[in-house]
Amino acid sequence: MKHILTFLTFCGFETMLLIAFATCTAAAQETTPSYAIASPPVCQNNKGEPVRFENQMSPKAKSAAGMARRDDKGMPVIYRFAYAKSPQSLQQFIDRHECAHHQTGDIDRPHPPRNSPDHMMNESIADCIAILRMRDETTDSQTQIQNVTIELRQAMAAVGFPASTIDSRISNINNCAQKATTASDFIKAILDHRAAN
Repeated sequence: MKHILTFLTFCGFETMLLIAFATCTAAAQETTPSYAIASPPVCQNNKGEPVRFENQMSPKAKSAAGMARRDDKGMPVIYRFAYAKSPQSLQQFIDRHECAHHQTGDIDRPHPPRNSPDHMMNESIADCIAILRMRDETTDSQTQIQNVTIELRQAMAAVGFPASTIDSRISNINNCAQKATTASDFIKAILDHRAAN
């Protein structure tokens, strides 16, 4: 009889844990915000090829993310991961950032080691082009830029980036937004510099 009671007590506790877990999971799903997915911008790479945007599900992602590359057929593509988890201004920034990697030809160049100076330079350039495009292509651009920096700061902190890295990236974005140039001219200068070196 004692073994049966112990077994029932254990099963009861296990059932309570399962119910608690299911309740917490359901509550978490209810409180996770969901955003409409923004239409992608026009994007052509440095060779004039149109870039395709493709939405991808990513249930474990905490925020939107993107990846620029060539697909299996060699066509330029931007994969958009978990966009419904981030506000549209961040989605638009990510689209333009990934597009910039195509526009500057990063996709067709050897990829530098992660976090190397060359890699960080490519990322800073892509951020600069993205924010210049947002500045020039959106109506209330100052509000959009402010929203991007707030949302980007939150997204980067949520995945564990150090504050110094986040601050540096936000500073670069804010400085680029003040540049007296267009995204097109900035891209041309990057391509000219790379061709000369």
